[in-house]
Amino acid sequence: MAASAGSTSLRLDNPGMTIHTILKMGDPRLLRIALPVTAFDTDKLHLLISDMFDTMRSVNGAGLAAPQIGVDLQLVIFGTDAVNPRYPDAPVVPRTVLLNPVITPLSSVEDDGWEGCLSVPGLRGVVPRWSNIRYTGFDQYGDAIDRTVDGFHARVVQHECDHLIGKLYPMRVRDFTQFGFTEVLFPGLDASQDD
Repeated sequence: MAASAGSTSLRLDNPGMTIHTILKMGDPRLLRIALPVTAFDTDKLHLLISDMFDTMRSVNGAGLAAPQIGVDLQLVIFGTDAVNPRYPDAPVVPRTVLLNPVITPLSSVEDDGWEGCLSVPGLRGVVPRWSNIRYTGFDQYGDAIDRTVDGFHARVVQHECDHLIGKLYPMRVRDFTQFGFTEVLFPGLDASQDD
């Protein structure tokens, strides 16, 4: 791996693979409001999405938002089509590219669940999220997406979309007795998988 001074990405041995540095909590860029994507199906957008998937895969993420790599666009990716080692008991979420998302809760019912974040490494907390949501937006080609989901899928979408409005999951924790280091709270999980 090699990177130039001040670089925010690493180009690996595979020339088509770029791993971006993931911003950490405390970086003011994570608190900005992302801008809508206005140009779809461009080479630049496809490259950004490819780089985001490379970055997410490199750290076993459940999702990644463009602001987490310093790009102020309303773009999130999530899902892996396989069990995620960071959330081994969670159901599989389909691989998705979502631009300019809008989330609509389908009821006021919330579920509490444990969350972690690539921008908040080594920590987990219980976060309330709407149980059932509808999310709309566009894929990278400008085709409409309209899905109704629940459970872990709904949680992942809400978590990633929070990044687009400058929110990190600790800002939503209500009970800080249920917030702490992954290695303490979940000793069976490999803490190195939570960075």
